[in-house]
Amino acid sequence: MNGTRTASYVYAVTRPFDEDRLTGARGVGGAPVRLVVQDGLAAAVSAVPLDEFDEDALAERLEDRAWLEATARAHHAVVDAVARSAVAMPLRLSTLYRDDDRVRAVLRGNRERFGAVLTRLDGRVEWGVKVYADPDRAAARPTPDEPRAPAGVGAGRAYLNRRREQRHGREDAWRAAAELARRLDERLRELAEAGERHRPQDGRLSGASGENVLNAAYLVARGGDGERFLRAVREFGRDLAAGVRVELSGPWAPYSFAGGAAAGAPDPVGPGEPA
Repeated sequence: MNGTRTASYVYAVTRPFDEDRLTGARGVGGAPVRLVVQDGLAAAVSAVPLDEFDEDALAERLEDRAWLEATARAHHAVVDAVARSAVAMPLRLSTLYRDDDRVRAVLRGNRERFGAVLTRLDGRVEWGVKVYADPDRAAARPTPDEPRAPAGVGAGRAYLNRRREQRHGREDAWRAAAELARRLDERLRELAEAGERHRPQDGRLSGASGENVLNAAYLVARGGDGERFLRAVREFGRDLAAGVRVELSGPWAPYSFAGGAAAGAPDPVGPGEPA
């Protein structure tokens, strides 16, 4: 990026480790990743062109789904690379500072707070659990044990009966999914160190079929606690009502439990901030 003004894009805060472990890691735009170290903390950083991440440019790019997906993939790949070497406190997408000196100022000014978060996250991972209701699938399920309509019942009556059965099937799927989500979340919070319920995802954006009833993340210790957590999810996933399913994802770096640790950091470059 010779001759180009750059900003420092920060992916995660961690504890210092051998930077050689990041050899080959590439961040946004394919830039190499390095560690900026200060006061017993380190930030995983890469350089990005400032003119592509100033207020106006970033506001426009955030409307570009292809760019957003590529940036998110690069961001998450760096966080995962850091998490393989040390505890990682992921930062929000497009967290930028003027230069590495400003990154050091952030680490210095937030040493105690960041250190406390890292201590809390050390040895722990995030698991995602979702519950979906697919009422149409439930409504379409055959019911061979139901008695046939009596002789003489016309096509119109039979049609109304089918519609009523479909409606009841949808209602049953919703009730079953909501009750499963309540019980599952309650049980998983007992096994996890923390839990966060997120806004249900829009299936049109995620590509998942059905309606998202539960979208939750759980902070779980590695080892025996993690095994018990996974076993509980599998047990709840057995013998589900028609049209209900459970999805498990992870383990991830603990994105949902960084606690907004980057908030209030001095002089970031981003929407609404001076370059």
